[in-house]
Amino acid sequence: MKITDVEAMVLDTGKDYSDPTEAAEAHGVRFVSLIKISTDEGLCGWSDIETQPHVGRAVVEAPSGGAIGFESIRTALIGENPLERERLWQKMYRYLAYYGRQGVGMQMISGADIALWDLCGRALGQPVWALLGGKYRDRVKAYASTIFRPTADDMKRAVAGYLERGFRAIKFGWGCFGNDLDLDIALLKSAREEAGDGVELMADGGWYGVERRNPFRPRPLKDWIRLVRELEELDIFWLEDFLHPENFAGYARVAEETANLRIAAGEQLAGLNEFERLADEGRVDVLQPDLSRCGGLTVGRQIADFAGRRQIDCAPHAWLTDLLKATSLHLNAYLMDSLYLEYNVASASLLNQLCKEPIELQDGYIPVPDGPGLGVEVDEEMVERFRVL
Repeated sequence: MKITDVEAMVLDTGKDYSDPTEAAEAHGVRFVSLIKISTDEGLCGWSDIETQPHVGRAVVEAPSGGAIGFESIRTALIGENPLERERLWQKMYRYLAYYGRQGVGMQMISGADIALWDLCGRALGQPVWALLGGKYRDRVKAYASTIFRPTADDMKRAVAGYLERGFRAIKFGWGCFGNDLDLDIALLKSAREEAGDGVELMADGGWYGVERRNPFRPRPLKDWIRLVRELEELDIFWLEDFLHPENFAGYARVAEETANLRIAAGEQLAGLNEFERLADEGRVDVLQPDLSRCGGLTVGRQIADFAGRRQIDCAPHAWLTDLLKATSLHLNAYLMDSLYLEYNVASASLLNQLCKEPIELQDGYIPVPDGPGLGVEVDEEMVERFRVL
C-alpha cells in the first residue's frame, strides 16, 4: 500500500468569530483545516487541525525545492507506506526542520500524523486505541467547554442549560475573563451557586485576549495567586492556560500557592521536551496536549506515557470538530487514569456535523469508538458544502 495523495482542505463556515465578551455561546472559528491522506488501495485517513488553514495548506502542498528542511508534507509522504507511521513522523519532522518544528508546521505534521493513525487502523481493521496499546475504559467523562458569560445571571443560565443537557462538568474560558479580577471571582461564584456541590467547574484563563481591540491581558502573578486562593474556596477543579505557554517559572510560582486546585496547561506546546519542562519546571498538575498541535497521536502517546511515569494527569485539549473529539477519545481510552474529554459545545454546524454520526453525550460520558481507525466517518458532502480550497 502506498500513499498517492495528501490534501489540505480549507472549510469556511461563513461566520466570523463573535465578540466573546458579548456572546451567549461560542460558535467556533470561521475557517477549519482538514487533511485527507489517500492510498492506492482506496483507503484514506482524516484529521482536523487547529491552525491557520490557509497557511497550513501551503505547508502541505508547497512544491519541492530539493532541500531537506524546507520541504512540504506532501513531498515527504507521497509514495510511502502509511503503515510506517513512526518513521514517517520523523521524516516529516526532518523535511520541515528549518521552519516547521513549531507553529503551523508542527500543527500540520500533527494533522498528517493523526490521519496516518486513522488510515493504519482502517487498513488493519483495528481502532486507534488498539494501535496505541489498548484501552482502560469504554467511555470517557466529558466536560462542556464554553466561554465566560458577561454577567452573573448569564453564568447561572449557562450552567443550568449544560446540566439539563447531561453534563456534570463545565469549563468556562476566555470571553470577559481576565480583565477584572473581582468580576472573574463573581462570575465563578455565580456558576458554583447554580451548579451546587456535585458538579466540577473549571476555568480557562486564556493568556492573551481575544478581543481585536484589546489582545493584551497583563496580570501580575500576585493577582493570579489571589485568584487561585479564591478559586480553591469555590472548589474549582482546575485553572488552565493563564500564563504564557513557556512561562514555566510563573506556573511553578502559582502552583506553590495551591492545595486542591489543579494547574493545567500545554495546549499551545509541541513535542515531548516542552511537556517535560512544563511538568518538571512548571510544576503543573494536568498536561493538556492538543493532538492537532503537539505532534499528533505519535507525540500524544509519548506525553501520556511521560505523565504516567510522573504520576500527573493528562487531559487532551480538543476544541474543534468531532474528528478531534474522536482522536482525543482514543488517547483518553489509552490513559491509565483519564480525567475528562473536552466537549466543544459551540453552536457551529460544521463543528458538530462533520462526521456522519455526531459524537454525543450519554449520561455525562462519551463512548469510545470501536470501529477501525478513528471510528468515525467523515461526511464528505458536508466537507464539499463548506470547502473553499
